[in-house]
Amino acid sequence: MSEVPESSKKRQKTCLQVATNVTEQKHHVTRETRGKNLGLCRGFRGCTVWLTGLSGAGKTSIAFELEAYLVSRGIPAYGLDGDNIRTGLNKNLGFTPAEREENIRRVGEVAKLFADSGVVSICSFVSPFADDREMARKIHKDAGLKFYEIFVDTPLDVCETRDVKGLYKKAREGVIKGFTGITQEYERPQKPELVVNTHGYTVRESTQQLVNLLEQEGIIPRSLRDVDQLPELYPSESIATEVLRHEAESLQAIEISTVELQWVQVLAEGWAYPLRGFMREDEYLQTLHFNTLQSGMDGSYRENHSVPIVLSATTADKERLEGVSSLTLKYQGKPVAILRRPEFYYQRKEERLARQFGTSNPEHPYSKQVYDSGEYLVGGDLAVIERIRWEDGLDQYRLTPNELRRRFKELNADAIFAFQLRNPIHNGHALLMQDTRRQLLERGFKQPVLLLHPLGGWTKDDDVPLDVRMKQHQAVLDAGVLRRDDTVLAIFPSPMMYAGPTEVQWHAKARMNAGANFYIVGRDPAGMPHPDKKAYPDGNLYDATHGARVLKMAQGLDSMEILPFRVAAYDKSSSKMDFFEPQRKDDFEFISGTKMRTLAKTGASPPDGFMEPEAWRILANYYQNLPQA
Repeated sequence: MSEVPESSKKRQKTCLQVATNVTEQKHHVTRETRGKNLGLCRGFRGCTVWLTGLSGAGKTSIAFELEAYLVSRGIPAYGLDGDNIRTGLNKNLGFTPAEREENIRRVGEVAKLFADSGVVSICSFVSPFADDREMARKIHKDAGLKFYEIFVDTPLDVCETRDVKGLYKKAREGVIKGFTGITQEYERPQKPELVVNTHGYTVRESTQQLVNLLEQEGIIPRSLRDVDQLPELYPSESIATEVLRHEAESLQAIEISTVELQWVQVLAEGWAYPLRGFMREDEYLQTLHFNTLQSGMDGSYRENHSVPIVLSATTADKERLEGVSSLTLKYQGKPVAILRRPEFYYQRKEERLARQFGTSNPEHPYSKQVYDSGEYLVGGDLAVIERIRWEDGLDQYRLTPNELRRRFKELNADAIFAFQLRNPIHNGHALLMQDTRRQLLERGFKQPVLLLHPLGGWTKDDDVPLDVRMKQHQAVLDAGVLRRDDTVLAIFPSPMMYAGPTEVQWHAKARMNAGANFYIVGRDPAGMPHPDKKAYPDGNLYDATHGARVLKMAQGLDSMEILPFRVAAYDKSSSKMDFFEPQRKDDFEFISGTKMRTLAKTGASPPDGFMEPEAWRILANYYQNLPQA
């Protein structure tokens, strides 16, 4: 109980029950039942967060930022703002002490109902009197609900300089009487649950203090916070590396493939967070059947994860290693990681392929790898001995999620939009990225940064190799087609699976872990022709529009906005790549990948404006030097 100033004690605080012919009715639905069924993040989380402070302190900004944070993570939340309430529910109340008291009483009762329904009720009210705030707390205490008083302690002179509504100016001029902080006393909270100072802090930084409190109180699962540093599976010190290497040499081992080493890198660097190793059977089943993983202390939240990240083992491996506490993973005879508490389980290859790819056709390029792999899968926690380097001249581009986050911070990025590529960049791609930046600037962002992020793991044999693509991408940047000052070119280490709408969720989730909050998705992402050309009328394994549509509906990608791909084609009337206009379709030419390869192989040039000339020269040189079939 906070100390109550004498000025407050003089006012009557008891709200009398006027109507006598009323009886409280009990709900059929318990709070436990609500918690099991409401929201993506299961569990009863109803409470009230009460922000108090001077006008202009930043209460509403923090309240709405917190509301957005919680809702994007599947936790029901609603912001009750002072101005909004006074234009609706309490439009008949003024600002006398009695009317202020009634205003807070009504809001306290409404907040209690929200909280009782399982919603995090976020109230932002000046609420200058300690007794009024204590009354709101008591309303919740009597109902057995949690109440958190948050004092937004912004100095009066700072609030007055903000004065976005012009209220302080009017109060100083005498137009507004009884204005809190000027002619009406504000009674500072004596024992709030949290004190937040917004002066010198961003809204997000101030809001994070509330997030931390709600985590400590068990309202938010800890895994939901926007971590600045993703856990990596490498040791942090060189001495630990040597200890791990020595231990690895003493253990029995499994030899892994190049693709499996790429997955080790993906896991070690945090792209697949919260995964801490190759999937155990329960994680594998969640991914295969739900495209998500349970996380949080109580498993109450589902993270998006659409592709199995698994390690294969032969029957002989299982018989040799089942029951060991740890085993070593070796690549080309060299220890690269230790797998802790390994769990072996049978791999039903047709089920895995049919669910992940929509086909078990053995001619699908990734399916071949699965069919050739062992009869079992083995999961467990990974301890990776040291950072994986490929020594191919491209390691400087292989930035981890944490390194990318730091890079974005150095660039003062307030929006990061990611573009995935496994092909060379033509001017249609560049147009799309340029237009996305324009849209973000128009929406009010000051420094949008492009993450140009080509896929760097395994691809099928007829795709352009990574080193050629990186040279081609650099040529595009060198020519100024894309702005070097606000573009980060890096390599995404994942193998390509050609799993269409299933895989494109993985591509988005991994970029979200790297800090991206916008993702550009185009036609037929992660798609390919059907191995049986006659299977579907269009000859493709996946519908070209389904990837973008699935991304917009996918569970667990709520903090990333999906930006639809506008189709670009070569406009013959202006000799440049431009957005396709159906009403003048005869002016446009679609230059397919097949046609582009044919031009490159034969030494012919594409139309002017299709691709940056130096970038085209790099691509053409590659195709012309391929061995003849």
